[in-house]
Amino acid sequence: MACGSRQWPGAWFPPIRLYDVSKFSVSQLTAVLIAALVSVSVTGQELLFKSGVDRVTVAVVARDRHGRPMTGLSAGDFEILADGESRQILDFRNSEAAVSVALLIDASGSMRIAPKVQLSTDVARLLLASLSEGVDEAGLFVFDTAVRNTQPFTSEFESVRSAIDAIQFYGSTSLYDAIAKTSSELSLRAGRRAIVVLTDGVDTSSRLTAAQVSDVASGIDMPLYIVSVGGATGDAAGNLSDLARLSGGAFLPVKTASDGSVVARQIVTDLRHQYVLAFEPYPAPGWHQIEVRATRRVTLQARSGYWIDR
Repeated sequence: MACGSRQWPGAWFPPIRLYDVSKFSVSQLTAVLIAALVSVSVTGQELLFKSGVDRVTVAVVARDRHGRPMTGLSAGDFEILADGESRQILDFRNSEAAVSVALLIDASGSMRIAPKVQLSTDVARLLLASLSEGVDEAGLFVFDTAVRNTQPFTSEFESVRSAIDAIQFYGSTSLYDAIAKTSSELSLRAGRRAIVVLTDGVDTSSRLTAAQVSDVASGIDMPLYIVSVGGATGDAAGNLSDLARLSGGAFLPVKTASDGSVVARQIVTDLRHQYVLAFEPYPAPGWHQIEVRATRRVTLQARSGYWIDR
């Protein structure tokens, strides 16, 4: 999926916390999501994505050649290009902050095939164990053809664990719709944020396409970590991998319990070691491509662009 010029419909809707996707056409829904996600917000000392005139923030994870997070980097170790032109880094932060994780678990009927349910619940529990209870927060969303917020965000995780154990698996899979809808909820939260999707990777009933959700996800500073517990292959795996990468996250296949433990630690480690860079955006409305470069030999993980609303 290329990150070139994109055009969005001109419809505009006021932001609300969650949307009923059945009420809108696909073109209307994409406009709704951009309206909700591209918002002006500064909370305390944490810069969030700002649409329009001031600053755009980019959360970046830097890894050495062994895949380990690089710490101790400074603003001078990075360069930001917007639409191919270098932009001055106006703010640089790497201090720790609380983490907000939306667990989005596939509860469709296809997940009943062993060992998908066990792997997905194990990864979810391991991720909760890797967070700092009482400081970080997590919320549980489950989906088949619709998304349900079965446990609102909380820093006390026993209620989240209980909600995970109570999930019933049935129905078709609206994976892309679920990711877009959960993004609108998590976008309202401050600090370091991520959606962790636990799925077998097979979408059977979404109204949105992978490319449309990729546009939404990559336009905000919120990484998607898509954990595939079903061995997604071919186009399904490619779409999910692109979707995660363009948002600044990762596509993470899990086949065994030990894989799940590694994945859970990687996600939380990424969030703990983000560098946050801010720059002044171009005022022109529409999509703008971002490229983050490093002066050292490191691998960088960051979102691919930002939106300026009309």
